[in-house]
Amino acid sequence: MSSPAAPSVLFVCVHNAGRSQMAAAFLTRLGGDRVEVRSAGSAPADTVNPAVVEALAEVGIDISAEVPKVLTVEAVQASDVVITMGCGDACPYFPGKRYLDWKLQDPAGQGVEAVRPIRDQIERRIRGLLADLGIEPVA
Repeated sequence: MSSPAAPSVLFVCVHNAGRSQMAAAFLTRLGGDRVEVRSAGSAPADTVNPAVVEALAEVGIDISAEVPKVLTVEAVQASDVVITMGCGDACPYFPGKRYLDWKLQDPAGQGVEAVRPIRDQIERRIRGLLADLGIEPVA
């Protein structure tokens, strides 16, 4: 008996340097190989926000090698769930996809103290998303 294909989730924000990177990192950690994870930005930054890298390192997640990626139509088409985080009309819409819009404070220009509560809020939302998808968190 073959297992169904892992659901694919795409996180999108403007710069792909903060919120979407944190969400992708948590979903990768907690969902393991039972979920396919992508993140992208409508106007990607050059680098991931250093305060975001630091805030995730505090909880044992290393994203120091990640780079912001540009949002493509193909990435949206290949995803079952598209979670937007403040990219507004820049996010392409395709019928048949499940869209969620997570209202989260933008960590851009913030220090690690300001990023920690955003990180924790994202982790809670990821745990809720996994429950919605019927996937037991790894940790």
